[in-house]
Amino acid sequence: MPKSVHTPKYKKLVKLLREAREATPLSQEVASSKLKRMRTYVSKIESRERRVDVVELAELLKLYDVELHKFLKDCGLAQ
Repeated sequence: MPKSVHTPKYKKLVKLLREAREATPLSQEVASSKLKRMRTYVSKIESRERRVDVVELAELLKLYDVELHKFLKDCGLAQ
């Protein structure tokens, strides 16, 4: 079984997460700073070097003004 950061669903989640950030428009560095995380935090998530958990996902989506349930539906992870 492939690592979860390499699955098609996770790749789609990261792609949509990046698009949500770019729509704000916040740089990776500014988004990381607003979340009080290291400068590379968002970059590592978007490059799939770091896996995002559900709490972190909710924080990112709140920053990007995206509803969690809609985002999960768009990713094919909710009905």
